[in-house]
Amino acid sequence: MSLLIKNARLLDPAQKLDESGSLLVVDGKVAAIGSVAEAQAQGAEVLDANGSLLLPGLIDLHVHFREPGQTAKENIETGSRAAVAGGFTSVCAMANTKPINDSVAITEMMLTRAAKADLCRYFPIGALTRGMEGEELADYGTLKGAGCVAFSDDGKPVMNAAIMRRALKYTAWIDVPIVAHEEDTNLSGKGYMNEGAVSACLGCLGIPSAAEEVMVARDLVLAEYTGGHVHFAHLSTKSSIAMVREAKRKGLRVTCEVTPHHFALTDKELGRFDADFKMNPPLRTQADIEAILEGLADGTVDAIATDHAPHTWDDKECELPIAAFGIIGLETALPLTLELLVNRKVISLNRAVELLTIGPARAFNLDKKGLGSLAVGNPADFVLVDPNGKISVDRAFIQSKSYNTPFKGWELPGKIQGTWVAGRKVW
Repeated sequence: MSLLIKNARLLDPAQKLDESGSLLVVDGKVAAIGSVAEAQAQGAEVLDANGSLLLPGLIDLHVHFREPGQTAKENIETGSRAAVAGGFTSVCAMANTKPINDSVAITEMMLTRAAKADLCRYFPIGALTRGMEGEELADYGTLKGAGCVAFSDDGKPVMNAAIMRRALKYTAWIDVPIVAHEEDTNLSGKGYMNEGAVSACLGCLGIPSAAEEVMVARDLVLAEYTGGHVHFAHLSTKSSIAMVREAKRKGLRVTCEVTPHHFALTDKELGRFDADFKMNPPLRTQADIEAILEGLADGTVDAIATDHAPHTWDDKECELPIAAFGIIGLETALPLTLELLVNRKVISLNRAVELLTIGPARAFNLDKKGLGSLAVGNPADFVLVDPNGKISVDRAFIQSKSYNTPFKGWELPGKIQGTWVAGRKVW
């Protein structure tokens, strides 16, 4: 089967491509792109893009789909639907399910459920330690063989430096990244928002920036010592960004991600005592946002990831200290990126697309599978976007099973007109 998308603005940072033209898909792969595509498209189904953006399928390195164990919040099918609705054709799912994904049986079950949903590409992330207890390494070799693309105890920090050292050494041999949730629990304690002037005024227990930064510093030392690849999840502070920038200058195997909520919102939002603004790491200060924006612009940051963390109504509609951490983000990530980064001229559209496609692909070696780019021969994973079309963040728009977003009521640019995986329209 073949499909020709014509009259599109083709934007693929991996190929340094930004031009008007066509994309030809044959048997699920990119057969031709640019001005030559129409000449090869005899007998193909034709779709006129009318000038819309045609991008490589977006890639999210950090989602929580809650299956197995917490399917009242989300499951692989509903999470996958939220992903393709947001233009994401590939997601990497964290291991903090119930039971924990620290075995081949759980990994295979996840992949079976994802195949049944048949929407986006689903890449499990295996637990860094058995049971995510921080005491014994999981079996990385067999988990990688079963399909895991990275290892992480996300949701829990690895407090034992010796364990992290061994993890980085082991994964260096098998060329898989460790995804680090950086939080010194001795410093964060029972905090539930950023420690600073706002938390003091509100009388709320704070989580200091240092809780993240001392762990980033530790793991950069260990990455240099072991030669392992550390990927920092959801960085949120000025000093964390600065340390990663310096580590990259030194040539360490370091990558990092930031989330839209950490470049969109500050800790002042907690003045509403609304748990939809409660996440971990917490919303920080305007100075931290400015540092994140600088890191996005200068290449320090490799990827924008959502940390999509669905919760039920009961998890959030309660007192702030006991409410669950986390928000959903798959449907709003691209619109927020366009509005807050591109339209405000923080970064170019090309850089924004890079942060959502080839940047994350390279961080987790997914580019070796042909993902993140529309190069000829790669899987035909792509998304058609009207950058000026408006979306309203309401319950009808959100496809996730949960609705815990701080962006309720926002109107944003970037309407998804269609999402394709392996040449098949899935949204």
